[in-house]
Amino acid sequence: MAAVDVFKYRTSSPADTSPLSRLEKEGYSAADVVAVVGKTEGNGCVNDFSRTLSSHVWESKIPSSAVTVFSGGTEGVLSPHVTFLVRSKQRTGLVACSGQTRDFASQEIGTETQGREIAATISEMLNKAGIQKEAVHLVLIKCPLLTSTDIEQIRAAGQTPITTDTYSSMALSRYASAIGIALALDEISAEKVSTALESGHEAVWSSRASCSSGAELQNCHIMILAADPQEQQGQLRAISGHMEDAMDARVLLEMLDQIKAENGKVVQVFVKAEADPILDMLGQQLEG
Repeated sequence: MAAVDVFKYRTSSPADTSPLSRLEKEGYSAADVVAVVGKTEGNGCVNDFSRTLSSHVWESKIPSSAVTVFSGGTEGVLSPHVTFLVRSKQRTGLVACSGQTRDFASQEIGTETQGREIAATISEMLNKAGIQKEAVHLVLIKCPLLTSTDIEQIRAAGQTPITTDTYSSMALSRYASAIGIALALDEISAEKVSTALESGHEAVWSSRASCSSGAELQNCHIMILAADPQEQQGQLRAISGHMEDAMDARVLLEMLDQIKAENGKVVQVFVKAEADPILDMLGQQLEG
């Protein structure tokens, strides 16, 4: 278990690693990095090469034990940036650990195998780091997807891919990853994993999962952020909640009110949201 500090810097391109020099001015080096989390300028879809470029340049500069989690798409108010979680020499109020699953065969992506493997990896990480499940506020995962080549290879082997739509594979991989997180954190039972991944069954979810998929990796990069059991000794605090949909401002305002009541200020925000699926169905009905 490592006490961590958090720093965020803008980037000028997917290949921009200049934030490392700014990190050094704070008294840290690349060797202290636990995870690099970033947003890149790409479209965020299957063919987003900006994630691949960022992962390539950053992974050569950080320890092999650290992970990168890059997500493409900076439309609107978002700006390209990187967030560092770095080991601190003193307690900060936050602890973190990072790890990776094994590589997945293409036919395993988006399946129960992926979900259970992720759950086992997270459980091992928590045990090794000495982090209690109840203290976890965020599990951030970068997971693989299916490319057209992957789908062709699955078929050539006489097997059936979970989907023939590469874009749909992004969602299926994220869902399997979130199920793995929920299982590891005891948010769902092991018996629900199989049925949750079968179409037509009620979806399950995790209140502490944030998953992003990409073609730049074949395994899963995992970062766990939790409250230090002795958090009062540091200046950082973690607060988390779940939104009903992308327009659910209520939970955000409640957390901001809590921060204000404690005379705190926001250092970093991790948000994963989507439109209410009911609105999507209504839109399709109107179009029909």
